[in-house]
Amino acid sequence: MPSFSIPVSGLLASDEALSTISNNLANMNTVAYKGITPEFSDLLYQQIGSTGAGNPIEIGLGTQMSATSTDFTQGNIQNTGVPTDVAIEGAGFFQVQKNGVTLYTRDGNFARNAQGELVTQDGANVMGYSATNGVINNNGVLSPLSIDIGQINPPQATQNVQIDMNLDASAAVNATFSTNVQVFDSLGASHLLTFTFTNQGGGTWNYDITIPAADVGQTGNPVSVGTGSLTFDGSGKLTSPASNVTGIAVNGLADGANTLVFNWNLYDSNNNPVVSQVAGASEASSSTQDGFPSGTLSSFSIASDGTIVGSFTNGQTQAIGQIALATFPNAEGLLRTGSNNYMASLASGLPAVGVPGSGGRGTLSGGGLEGSNVDIASQFAQLILAQTGYEANAKAFTTFNNVVHVALNLVS
Repeated sequence: MPSFSIPVSGLLASDEALSTISNNLANMNTVAYKGITPEFSDLLYQQIGSTGAGNPIEIGLGTQMSATSTDFTQGNIQNTGVPTDVAIEGAGFFQVQKNGVTLYTRDGNFARNAQGELVTQDGANVMGYSATNGVINNNGVLSPLSIDIGQINPPQATQNVQIDMNLDASAAVNATFSTNVQVFDSLGASHLLTFTFTNQGGGTWNYDITIPAADVGQTGNPVSVGTGSLTFDGSGKLTSPASNVTGIAVNGLADGANTLVFNWNLYDSNNNPVVSQVAGASEASSSTQDGFPSGTLSSFSIASDGTIVGSFTNGQTQAIGQIALATFPNAEGLLRTGSNNYMASLASGLPAVGVPGSGGRGTLSGGGLEGSNVDIASQFAQLILAQTGYEANAKAFTTFNNVVHVALNLVS
């Protein structure tokens, strides 16, 4: 008598395949979704005899969906322009944590919660390396990343001043030229220094650096904080001082800031003088200094190595954290838990967590999201095969049923 379990196993396997394919199609627009392929295997065989050559005569007992394989190929990256969105280009998973449970995902559709923490759409914290004063410790433990819009970037006192300028070689003796440079103290307050140059003749100019009297708690004329002379040779090249002027100090600042000590760089990094004396107008072409006031975080971006770079209102940029990535010896061994998340298992092996772009990990694309890698054409082809298989097994079942009725009618 025919075994109804054979077509039933085919119906069940085809049904499971249809469910798997349907799930792929349902997730065509799911961020970073990875398609699943159903795989079949035959069941046990019953040996009912052998041929004259000794070859076994076997009857199969049906089929089963023995495995599902996940396609971890790269999905297309779509630019969104949203700073909290980030896509993985290459291998790896974001490590996230929810209610004390560690999960992994490739879905970089992140957001900031009320506490400024970077979280997934289901509220899991995105894990990474924290930064202290712009310095990231990649050897530290992972912690939830926070992007606190409005956080303060502390001020930095001016340490170096440079003025690219020319002093007029044809100027009359005792002729003067002045230029101003804004500097910052340790509290971030700005002060305007005035550099005044007086022609002494013979290629020598005296200089006097002054600050408004009120800035140092005094009244009256500007207060001198540094004096000296500059000497040029016959071609207008600075010969003295032969090095930068160091240790210029501004004491007793009225706002209570620390003593402002800075260097006046007369030479660039290649030891070429930036001050000249040739026939032509006395003028400063540019001036630079390295101090700045305090600022608040106004925007941020995510770099390819996962570094979250904050931009502050004082014009400074600073690292405020770094997203970590995890890779697995066997990614197909991960357990899907829904919400685009995976969980490690014995089959997946332990995660190797580190910086994006290192150790075989992919890089990140800020302001973009990875799309699903489901190919609708191949899914439709698989859908047709699964449907045909289901219908064929249903036909086998009805045929078995008819055969059984025939057999029963033989004895009636």
